Amino acid sequence: MALFIQIPTARRFLGPALLIAALGLSSFGQAPMPPVQTQSSSSSSSSNEPTAEQSAPKSSGLPRLEAGGSAITLETSEPLFALATALNTCGYDTDLASSNPIRLRVRGQINEALAASAPARDSRDALCAYIREHTLNDPGLNIAQYVSLALYVTPAPEFTTAVDQTEMPPDSTQVVNILPLLRTFNETVHLHALWVEHRPEYEALVNQIHDPLTKMVLDTNIYLHMPVSSYDGRRFLVLLEPMLAPSAINARIYASDYIVVTSPSAPQIGPSGQPRPLVRMDEIRHTYLHYMVEPLIYARAVAMDRLLPLLKPVQDSPLDFAHKSDIVALLTECLIKAIEAQTMDVGIARPKRVDTGNQRMDASRFDEEMSSYNRQAEITRRKTVDLDMRQGWVLVQYFYDQLTTMQKDGISLKDNIAEMVYGMDVEHERHRDAQIVFLPPGSNTGQDSIRRVAQPPTGLRLAQLKLLQGDIASAQELAEKALTDPTADHAQANYILAQSELLEREPDDAIMHFAEVLKTSKDPRTLAWSHIYLGRLYDIQSERPKAIEEYKAALATRDSRPDTKTAAEAGLKQPFALPKREAMPNATSAPASDDNAPFDPSGKAEKEAYKPAPKP
Repeated sequence: MALFIQIPTARRFLGPALLIAALGLSSFGQAPMPPVQTQSSSSSSSSNEPTAEQSAPKSSGLPRLEAGGSAITLETSEPLFALATALNTCGYDTDLASSNPIRLRVRGQINEALAASAPARDSRDALCAYIREHTLNDPGLNIAQYVSLALYVTPAPEFTTAVDQTEMPPDSTQVVNILPLLRTFNETVHLHALWVEHRPEYEALVNQIHDPLTKMVLDTNIYLHMPVSSYDGRRFLVLLEPMLAPSAINARIYASDYIVVTSPSAPQIGPSGQPRPLVRMDEIRHTYLHYMVEPLIYARAVAMDRLLPLLKPVQDSPLDFAHKSDIVALLTECLIKAIEAQTMDVGIARPKRVDTGNQRMDASRFDEEMSSYNRQAEITRRKTVDLDMRQGWVLVQYFYDQLTTMQKDGISLKDNIAEMVYGMDVEHERHRDAQIVFLPPGSNTGQDSIRRVAQPPTGLRLAQLKLLQGDIASAQELAEKALTDPTADHAQANYILAQSELLEREPDDAIMHFAEVLKTSKDPRTLAWSHIYLGRLYDIQSERPKAIEEYKAALATRDSRPDTKTAAEAGLKQPFALPKREAMPNATSAPASDDNAPFDPSGKAEKEAYKPAPKP
């Protein structure tokens, strides 16, 4: 079984205390979660053709993702069907016996088309030769490259990339030249006709999986006490493809889109006489937990330097390098594993209340049975936690205990995550971790192969990078362009413009754009630092009462990071002042003039600005 979660490194947050604040995390809404939405991709000849708005690619490069509607979607995809069928034609037989019957039927029809047509056989041979030449040693990665490509390909008959190749993940560009061969194969074996013929079967599978998927999402949200609103800039997408092996789940995270590609197995009856699940819902749930948990962790990524000592004990564990070197990745996976341990199926039937007519006796018997059940269930869960710890997930026990308390108090993970992270006794956890006897290297760590794919930043992410690099003109151009796009984050665009105007000594324009940010932004971090910047601007303009109100407003936001509180409280204690510049020590250099210094009250020289004057 292989699970690949691709996380662009550009998602990591930059330090907020200088020029760049948080990278615009979407806030969770409070409305009840809508049911999982189902839809299928199709070509222009299909009656279920998506609208132009649905077909338009997002800035992340993924085609067909809606700009509105449900945040959680279950879909099928013709490009994925075509590439998976091509792999099957060229010897991809993994899990064939346990696959859904659709897979064998399609393969049989392809064989009939090949037997009846020499051009079809020629196109098959060319296609298979390409696939053989691009075979990777790792079977999971070999299939994953074609799955990555399918997510960026338009339906038949075009089968072309939906975005520029520079916006696609590297593994997909390794096999992008298969597309001309796929177009020829599609024409000679009438692949699109097969897709149309089997669409009703695909939709029937979608209908069967819809309710279990919805239940998984609802149960997870209820446990976390985190209801999700409709589309808020982030998407969780499940793609169903029976032509792939049921044992392999491919999961990817592209910017704010979390995508799971899974294949249904053949219908089976379990020992209890009930049908077995068609898909690996536990693996889908694992990616869904990434979707729910990651924004909460990454919002605090810049405050995790104090946790770095926890990386030392895991160096002797069998974890992969990514988790041994990245405290945020380690902490995220440990929290997810703790949630999974808390909510796992312990293999014991939960007691049911039996009504015999004697309420007192019935209640007493039920309480005893529940007490016994809870003891046995806790023993099973603790064994899982212990195994996780020995595999290197050293914070699972800490988070498991924190989650137990959270459930007793009835509060949400979103409300409790700050206390979990900032309230951790790092030295205590490091000492406990040092006592763990880890499993030997190379043992089954139970971990997912998390692949981080660096995607070129675009849009406002690129604007922030340009601003950090000092390319103010390019940053402003990208931000202005975002303001003309009705679907872009206008608050973040105004925030970038305001910061660039600070550097260009344009305080009035900066005040105007920060005011626009305060009107439209929903991100607590962006709101807090907009107030802080405004307070510093007012201090420099000798408008102290206005500055004090801004610092107070910054403290009143929901941003809980220490640097925000420190900066706002410092502004309340004494007015912010730009540090004076002295002449360069080199006598041949011209002295630095305050008039020529960049107007930047962002905190770059914060220590100097708030340093008390020397005593005489």
